[in-house]
Amino acid sequence: MTARVALATSAEALELGIDEDALLLQALAALDVPAELARWDDPAVAWASYDLVVVRSTWDYTWRLADYLAWAASVPRLANPLPVLRWNTDKTYLRDLRAAGVPVVPTTFVAPGQAYDPPAGEVVVKPTVSAGARDTQRFADARDGAALVARLHAEGRTAMVQPYVAEIDDAGETSVVLVDGAVSHGARKRPLLLDGVAEEQWWLDAMSPREPTAEEVAVAHAAVAAVPGDEVPLYARVDLVPGPDGPRLMELELTEPSLSLELAPGSPDVLARAVRSRAAAARPR
Repeated sequence: MTARVALATSAEALELGIDEDALLLQALAALDVPAELARWDDPAVAWASYDLVVVRSTWDYTWRLADYLAWAASVPRLANPLPVLRWNTDKTYLRDLRAAGVPVVPTTFVAPGQAYDPPAGEVVVKPTVSAGARDTQRFADARDGAALVARLHAEGRTAMVQPYVAEIDDAGETSVVLVDGAVSHGARKRPLLLDGVAEEQWWLDAMSPREPTAEEVAVAHAAVAAVPGDEVPLYARVDLVPGPDGPRLMELELTEPSLSLELAPGSPDVLARAVRSRAAAARPR
């Protein structure tokens, strides 16, 4: 009997219709793997009936993180798995990556109750639990970020402060996509904060094809190798920016990232084969 797969999504993504989810469903169908989209917070879904649940466009988890992690804990066979999601949904994971020797954009975390000490220069302020550039803002004068930090603190959220990398304005970011620990393809993300904040639905035209350099690939492998646990993530997107000594990691996306499958011919098939393999291995005997 063929393994059954669910792609976990959100109400917003279902309403919009995500090309990337459709591409993966088509690729799985070509491999004779029955698969369907299922909203992660739909109480009617019998998650245990699937041989594998693949986390994809669960965009709304940031507003209900506790509920989201409780859902993940309830799914018997999940990729990426609960320990990875628990670690990756709060960007304080950057501390662990830095401790592991991964070159990371310098980041200061300001928890509720801590004072915001504005650094010199231009900065980006955002919450540690966020997705899609929500509540993210660029400030030419770091002192102007105090109001956003205060608002995040009032909502019980930790703020993070990073120097703005000016090279992004011309070069953009490089995303390296790995499947089962191997590089699948790369993409370029255009600068999003030229006007201080990202526009609505910026992701519709933000990405374009890009071949990652050998240095970028090396940093991407180092970042994935530092992920806690013994299991290699099913997928990872490593977002990199130029640094004075080479590429630096901005974020490591393991929870619900766009993987730019539409930009790299064959990449949906690569991911589908990895999903099929994991689903077959996860099936109860």
